[in-house]
Amino acid sequence: MSRVEITLLFLVILAGSIVRTTGSGMGCPDWPKCFGHLIPPTERSELEWKPNYPYQKDQIIICQEALYQARNDFSTGQQYDEQNWEAYTKHDYAHFNAQHTWIEYLNRLLGALSGLPMLVLVGLSLFYWRKDRRPLLLSLAGLFMLGFEAWLGKLVVDGNLIPGSITIHMFGAMLIMAIMLVLHGLVSQERLQATYFTPRLRLLLQVLLGLVLLQILLGTQVREQIDAFVKMNLPRDSWMQQVDWVFYVHRSGSLLVAGLAAWLFYQNKRRRLGFPELWPVLLLVGAEILLGIILAYFDLPHWSQPLHLLFGIGLFAFCWQALVHHYLAPQHQIIPVSS
Repeated sequence: MSRVEITLLFLVILAGSIVRTTGSGMGCPDWPKCFGHLIPPTERSELEWKPNYPYQKDQIIICQEALYQARNDFSTGQQYDEQNWEAYTKHDYAHFNAQHTWIEYLNRLLGALSGLPMLVLVGLSLFYWRKDRRPLLLSLAGLFMLGFEAWLGKLVVDGNLIPGSITIHMFGAMLIMAIMLVLHGLVSQERLQATYFTPRLRLLLQVLLGLVLLQILLGTQVREQIDAFVKMNLPRDSWMQQVDWVFYVHRSGSLLVAGLAAWLFYQNKRRRLGFPELWPVLLLVGAEILLGIILAYFDLPHWSQPLHLLFGIGLFAFCWQALVHHYLAPQHQIIPVSS
């Protein structure tokens, strides 16, 4: 079940990236419903005032290019009565784009769906309580973080995508993934093969994880600059000429990550250290560099942006999993540095 939760988290992060790339973040201007509906509209005409029509409390219409929500359940007459409506004051975004709405709605649907296996994990962990309390504590922590992420998602929408809030939202999802990887390691601990290491190798594996996290953070800052360029209506082919030093640090940092990942991979293979996670780490680093080149020199194609983030999250997950594997493995054997 932990694998199901981890898979759903990857899908949620991918969906969130597609939302951001397509500019669909305000496709649903309210939360948790979408224009006051459980299932969002597909045409703007569904959001226009209608005579002799039943409306439910908090259902939203667009009137005079502003959002209004129903004060209570009622049915309209032949004339519009403003006493039945109140202005939606959390923000002034009053546009409807069916594609954006449904992309954002599916993103929310995946987020809600990810809560189901987490609830199952909490229930299953109760059976391990006397033997080991850690699975229950971890699953409860994951459930709490899902609730926090839902609350934060509401703030993101209510604040009309406040800069920085989307980045915090994404790192929250990564924290849930880290918790789930530890939980998965605990329940499969007996099947973990021993790892062999020197203190330097272990330290460098930790450094690699730190560098990957830093790269993800820098990448989100570059993304926020791009978002600002979009709002300024700058031409797409000028975006990469407008970015500041953060992009160049991010680009140079990728070479450092690649060099360290390659060295760890070589040591793992030569010394048979027992870290199978370093194979996908090296592959993902290569894929990230290739996508970075495509993003930088081909004006940030839409399809490459979600993949760049998804592979970055995958890189984080495998680095973290390698450390979880190392600390939970049945036995560790220190080999001399000189060997």
